[in-house]
Amino acid sequence: MEGFAIVSKGIEDTAVAEIKELIKADSSPKEGCVIFQFKTFEELCLLCYKLQSVDRVAYLIDNFEFQFFFEEFEKFIANIEKSDLGKWVKKNKKFRVECVRLGAHDFNSVDVEQKAAAFILAALKSKEIKADVKSDIKSYDITFLVYIVNGICYFGVDFCGFEMNKRHYKIFLHPNSLRGTIGYALVRESGFGKKETMLDPFSRDGVIPIEAALFASGFPCNYYKKARFAFLKLDIGVDFEQFFSKCDEGIKSSRIGIKTGIYSYDYSFKYVNYSKKNAKIAGVDKQINFSRVELEWLDIKFKKESVDRIIANPPASKGPNLDKLYNEMFYQANYILKNNGTVALILRTPYFPDLAKKHAAKHDFLILKEKNVWSGQQLLKIIVFRKEMSTA
Repeated sequence: MEGFAIVSKGIEDTAVAEIKELIKADSSPKEGCVIFQFKTFEELCLLCYKLQSVDRVAYLIDNFEFQFFFEEFEKFIANIEKSDLGKWVKKNKKFRVECVRLGAHDFNSVDVEQKAAAFILAALKSKEIKADVKSDIKSYDITFLVYIVNGICYFGVDFCGFEMNKRHYKIFLHPNSLRGTIGYALVRESGFGKKETMLDPFSRDGVIPIEAALFASGFPCNYYKKARFAFLKLDIGVDFEQFFSKCDEGIKSSRIGIKTGIYSYDYSFKYVNYSKKNAKIAGVDKQINFSRVELEWLDIKFKKESVDRIIANPPASKGPNLDKLYNEMFYQANYILKNNGTVALILRTPYFPDLAKKHAAKHDFLILKEKNVWSGQQLLKIIVFRKEMSTA
């Protein structure tokens, strides 16, 4: 069986790695999504429950390339095997269609949803599925997901039921807050290991340290959304009470005791407080060390060469002190980072990447990797710098 996961453009490789870790399955990264193999529906449900890098998870019925979308989509639906379409509405007879698009098209998502529902009903009727099956956008048991990326359409059954990138813990927000999925991708791109020491010196509303703590502790990012999953309505032969019980084994014990090596710092008491509150909502406040610390004090708070990773979304408002801030950040990083430690930054283009590179080179950091990431329509750049080996 195949599934597909919708992801923010640019972090497909992160999703591939995470799927491999969770269900030991190989995946194929595509633009804005990942196609993967799975053996059981429990595995697909597990991905919905624990994946931190994706927006949606769905069972893949099929996909096709198109030039004239509606004509080709109608033929596509009509040609789907009865077993592939009919089995999903055999007991779940009220369905809706949701369309998600990436790229420019001469049609909108609402048109796709309305016409797709009509095509599905016509196909079911022609395949002699019982006539009481109907499309209902308000009261439904199953959602058919249409994901269109430029000239490719993926069609399947939504197993999640909500946008996973919209984290429930993001209640107290900073104006330049990151999506949780992108914060997680930044953590993984940094090379952060679950037992390493990491610092975010500009934690703002805490997204980066929270995502790092979820990853390090194994606490499911959707733990508090269990009742909202779309798969709970599907007839897939899964004992969901037993499923969640198995997934949550060991969670309680893993969250008790000494804090991890994750540090969430900010110069503002307001944003330290925001980070604490959001982390508590996320269920990982006990895994994070919070403090109000100025950037210039990092060499006092940490011993020399004691930190593995610095992971941050630095200030992005141009001002007279910005050059000084980036210089200070890499000066402090050179002191507190271990040899071959990394600084992973997510930066708004086009000005800030060049600013970071200038000061990184000044303080003996090499560029390890850089990649473009899109948060909706906004282009961001992830750059990972590595501290050069000390010769002292």
